[in-house]
Amino acid sequence: MRELHDDGRDEAPPAGLGGPASLPAPRPGIGAGVAVLLGIAALAGLWTAFTGVGPAHLDGELLGESIRSRTDTLTGLAVVVTELGSTVSMALLATAVGVWSWRAGRRADAVLAVGAMAGGAAAFRGLKELLNRPRPPLDGRLVHAGNESLPSGHATMAIVVIGTIVVLAWAGRTPAHRVVMVLGAALWIGAVGYTRIYLGVHWFSDVLAGWLVGGAWLALCVAGWSWWRARSAAPPAP
Repeated sequence: MRELHDDGRDEAPPAGLGGPASLPAPRPGIGAGVAVLLGIAALAGLWTAFTGVGPAHLDGELLGESIRSRTDTLTGLAVVVTELGSTVSMALLATAVGVWSWRAGRRADAVLAVGAMAGGAAAFRGLKELLNRPRPPLDGRLVHAGNESLPSGHATMAIVVIGTIVVLAWAGRTPAHRVVMVLGAALWIGAVGYTRIYLGVHWFSDVLAGWLVGGAWLALCVAGWSWWRARSAAPPAP
């Protein structure tokens, strides 16, 4: 929707995170359906990792390949990526997006950014304590990691926070811009997950489960956000 100025000029509303944008029609039903499917996938991912079946059969092989491929350059890069993608960094990024959205008058977006981050952190920490899976052996680790292994907190928070930013920046973008956003987000999320295996602090199945848990939680949050927008946009009853 374009706005008509007094002098006859029309101007498109700001896109994405650029201000109070004209957002697409809310579709909470689709979001809820995706959340259910991803929730089932997340449960399956956690079960296979915990019991050592399915993708977990690749854990030892992929960890061994990562250790054999180590170089000083790759290790330095992996440490930088894993620190930028840490749970603390993601929490700070989500908080910054939430503050910016709130100041821009986009209160629902601010709640989505901060709430999705906080809920994702609580989810992976609770699952770690519940499942209590040991991390890979100490002699293969290149960085310190003190708590339980399943699911990967880095993987969970990366997909929750980066995914939230993509959702909030989606409106008003061209198809080409959206493709770039999705590809950039996928590359970053994938890189963060890979560094956790490369640095020897997670099994592959930990990372996969983290992505699935994060995706399910993000879908649930977006469904709630979409429902709230639909409710807020509904005309008052006569």
